[in-house]
Amino acid sequence: MNIELVLIFFIIAAVYASAGFGGGSSYLAAMAVFGLAMEALRPTALLCNIVVVAGGSWIFWKKGHLNFQKISYICLASIPLAFLGGLTPLKEKTFFLLLGASLVVSAILMIFQKSAASDAPQPTPERPSWVPPVLGGSIGYLSGIVGIGGGIFLSPLLHLLRWDTPKNIAATASFFILINSVFGLAGQVWGGRFQLDPALVFPLLIAVLLGGQLG
Repeated sequence: MNIELVLIFFIIAAVYASAGFGGGSSYLAAMAVFGLAMEALRPTALLCNIVVVAGGSWIFWKKGHLNFQKISYICLASIPLAFLGGLTPLKEKTFFLLLGASLVVSAILMIFQKSAASDAPQPTPERPSWVPPVLGGSIGYLSGIVGIGGGIFLSPLLHLLRWDTPKNIAATASFFILINSVFGLAGQVWGGRFQLDPALVFPLLIAVLLGGQLG
């Protein structure tokens, strides 16, 4: 067990959970830095995502921030494509290129999110009916391939679209991460690429459980 990696996962979970995220992209980056085998990165990150956002999604739902009718097209489109992404085989070089690009793009989107976010009710602009399923499906597929939940992409884009209030968007992102992580993981299991080291994974899951509750 690597104590430093466990501590890093705890901190990542605490920080990301405070914004309704799971932390999948940062888990992947941390594991890559520590030299873990690529085959173990995606399932480990997705399992950690599930642990962190499951509790957050429940809390958001209990507090009335999850409008399932409003987010249904986003989430329903993401489910099969996240599964398909989990089935997609990747070479190591391609995986790390996608991960690096995802981190850069998500950082840029988060900057735009800060400027677009507002606690005040926002007027809902007219948008084509194809926007929610295309948004959900495309992010879902990318999430399944890379092994993240996709909230770091969805949340900033929803802010830019003035989709809802910040709390409701955080709730949407949390639930979106949950279903993408579950079905992305299912795709990996179905494709025979599910590889885990229990001695490594269990301490990390405990760390993100505690960090997620703190966040």
